[in-house]
Amino acid sequence: MEIYLPSEQAAGLQVGAEARITVDVAPGRAAPAYVSFVSPEAQFTPKQVETKSERDKLMFRVKIKVPQELLSHYVDHVKTGIRGVGYVKIKNTASWPDWLQRPILSSETRPVAN
Repeated sequence: MEIYLPSEQAAGLQVGAEARITVDVAPGRAAPAYVSFVSPEAQFTPKQVETKSERDKLMFRVKIKVPQELLSHYVDHVKTGIRGVGYVKIKNTASWPDWLQRPILSSETRPVAN
């Protein structure tokens, strides 16, 4: 998933930082994820940015991914192209709210390996 963050939030974000992805088909639930890419360049950059207020409007592209080992649990339930929202942990000391800690698949719906 790609998200866009203002320069102030993207400045300290590191690849590997914790993230969460929510999808519209599973409201109130989230998949654990991580930051896999932070663009070194702003995506919405005017030719010349001279004022601080204009620089503050710059947005940086960030990619977040669900770890490969979890994809097998979600692949049959979440299809490419569905809408969702990505969240990243800007401060390492911050805690996720409860609703971002509830997995998209509960233990009752998670597929069982044969």
